[in-house]
Amino acid sequence: MAVEARAAAQSDTKLAAMASERLVSPQGNDDDESIRPRRLAEYVGQESIKEQLEIAIAAARARGEALEHVLLHGPPGLGKTTLSRIIAQELGATIKTTSGPALEHPGVLVSILSALNTRDVIFIDEIHRLNRLVEESLYPAMEDFMIDTVTGRGPAAQVFRFPLKRFTLIGATTRASLLTGPLRDRFGLSFHLEFYSQEAMEQLLVRAARVLRVQMDLEGGAEIARRSRRTPRVALRLLRRVRDYAQVMADGIITHEIARQGLNAHGVDELGLDDVDRRILEAILVRFKGGPVGLQNIAASIGEEAETLEDVYEPYLMQIGYLHRTPRGRVATDEAARHLDITPPGGPLIPAQPRLL
Repeated sequence: MAVEARAAAQSDTKLAAMASERLVSPQGNDDDESIRPRRLAEYVGQESIKEQLEIAIAAARARGEALEHVLLHGPPGLGKTTLSRIIAQELGATIKTTSGPALEHPGVLVSILSALNTRDVIFIDEIHRLNRLVEESLYPAMEDFMIDTVTGRGPAAQVFRFPLKRFTLIGATTRASLLTGPLRDRFGLSFHLEFYSQEAMEQLLVRAARVLRVQMDLEGGAEIARRSRRTPRVALRLLRRVRDYAQVMADGIITHEIARQGLNAHGVDELGLDDVDRRILEAILVRFKGGPVGLQNIAASIGEEAETLEDVYEPYLMQIGYLHRTPRGRVATDEAARHLDITPPGGPLIPAQPRLL
């Protein structure tokens, strides 16, 4: 029996190590690490979330306790991973990073959680994609700080319950609706990250340009911010592309005109729409006469994954009033047709709603 237990533990440790090699604390380039803020005071945007976190973290530190489990949800690129690292930094704790798909077996979860120290943080990205058995093993760990493990097989199988040190789980997801009720209810703090305002985007770009030692005037930063889809990840990517353009095609200084030229050269228009956005709208307007049309049909017509369209592209197109979801499918608005200078063959379209920019 002891031999079987040791073998199972060794197997779980190997699985945990494999998960760590693939997904724990991925290393970005130096620019990525330097741009990421390390304190809440440096984090731009999401002011309401920052205020609530400041209070919760200060209270947890004063009591010497682990912070309650935190759920971060919202569209991709808004800073969920960065915020999780900041929470750990503010708590003075170590953070372990993994993702739902990497936790393939409950034994991997046991190995990772049992290695945590008191008040440590574990960050699980794409937590909605957890294996069902892993998720069920997580319930007692989150609620009672106990976890069960099974050794042996058949009639000789035994269940052992191990105590865990009190830790904080931070889960991140772009699909909060796919979380099960029992898992969602075990998070004491739940925050929805919103798209950024133009002002917040400009502040973020000014800070990033300073860290990257890029010369950029305010008008140049404002132009990049306008075309960044109100998303920090997109803004930082565009800043790097415009930096390259300014270095090769100009004197290295990002002005309004250089930013405009550089972004146009990369196919990003005045509203931040790129080639995929335009192909989505063109498919709906031309091939499907403005809609309604199902998501799978759109994905097949432009050669993209339906999940990518739903998670990455649709939220922004809906925010600016170019796309509607209806019970019968997706519908493009008349404002989208005017922006692309397309007259759909299907006749009048749905009027666009007031833009949320």
